[in-house]
Amino acid sequence: MSENQKKIWITGASSGIGKAVAEKFAYEGWKVAVSARRKELLENLAKNENISSFPLDVTDQSQINNVFKDILNSFGDIDICLFSSGTYEPKDEQSIDPDKIKNVINVNFIGVIDCVKTVEDYFKNKKSGHISIVSSIAGYRGLPNSSGYGPSKAALTNFSESIYFDFKKFGVRVSVISPGFIKTPLTDKNEFPMPFLKTPEYAADKIYNGLVNGNAFEIHFPKGLTLTLKFLRILPYRLYLFLVDKLVKR
Repeated sequence: MSENQKKIWITGASSGIGKAVAEKFAYEGWKVAVSARRKELLENLAKNENISSFPLDVTDQSQINNVFKDILNSFGDIDICLFSSGTYEPKDEQSIDPDKIKNVINVNFIGVIDCVKTVEDYFKNKKSGHISIVSSIAGYRGLPNSSGYGPSKAALTNFSESIYFDFKKFGVRVSVISPGFIKTPLTDKNEFPMPFLKTPEYAADKIYNGLVNGNAFEIHFPKGLTLTLKFLRILPYRLYLFLVDKLVKR
């Protein structure tokens, strides 16, 4: 491993966007630490000489601490942390199930908070680096059949906005990623048409360019969808609810 080789830690890397981003960064010559619960999938990824496997359950704070220590011991340092762990069961969200909603919140939101807390002192002491959090367009406004997933992503976006100011004082960049519909094992569960559906590789290219070549706080794509939803976000409730209700009934 070259001393000048850049290094990134990616959680939620066993499939979908996380996996594609790990492969993209590895292809571009970065040293990549990948984490997720499914150890066997990580081991397949780690057949790439630039990728190393560090299995992790983000709902276990002690595991997060230990894994980050192992990554630093192995890599020496980290330039970017990309936290993209997430879960989603659309059929479970068609009614309010408090236990299942709590599980989604624990994985999608609390797990990310615990990851950020784990790396906080490292980056602040280093006075450089980048923490990026994968949220979703589902966090822009309330959507049908999204009683757990949408709120968890809305919380992530708000959290990212909040910590941006604190980390900026230490020279550390914070960004949030808001993908549209990307064909992954999670979106394969959806039973409704997904406009502007894109591949994980498309998402990986957008994320890589946003993290490495851009400096925007939010990396969002595809623009045809995200800009439409951003417009809906500024509408007053009466008009927004009316339009979404009409779309759902089509």
